Amino acid sequence: MTFRQLHRALGIATLLLFLASGLYMDVRYDHLRGMTDATRLLFRSTHIYLLYTGLLNLAMGLYLSPARDRWARRLQAAGSVMVLAGPLFALAAFLDEPLRSALSRTFTRPAVYVSALGMVLHWAASLRPPAPPTPPTPPTPPALPAE
Repeated sequence: MTFRQLHRALGIATLLLFLASGLYMDVRYDHLRGMTDATRLLFRSTHIYLLYTGLLNLAMGLYLSPARDRWARRLQAAGSVMVLAGPLFALAAFLDEPLRSALSRTFTRPAVYVSALGMVLHWAASLRPPAPPTPPTPPTPPALPAE
């Protein structure tokens, strides 16, 4: 699978998880009614981070094109791995952080940081000048007949 395909698949899967997490909050917690402000804030923010990382991966899956330069492709690959990790951290944050007694952001912080750093690496890859195209080989003139 290419990075573009991985981003697209994970983006779609994460958007489906975003919808499922909204349904979960509605059904399981009566759409967060009666919760403390801190718990409700954590549920909603981690829910939105699922949307953020899903849309980011979907956009990468729709528009990513490999760089021609080898060094830029390496930057893209490192950035893609980081952006692909974002939804995993965001899902862990949704499942873990809201019900903790403290306002710790054990998984949200890495979700945001790896997504942002991954995009910075993609941006850096775009700054490299493209490799010069190889000039076309001139056609070989036909051989003259021997006299």
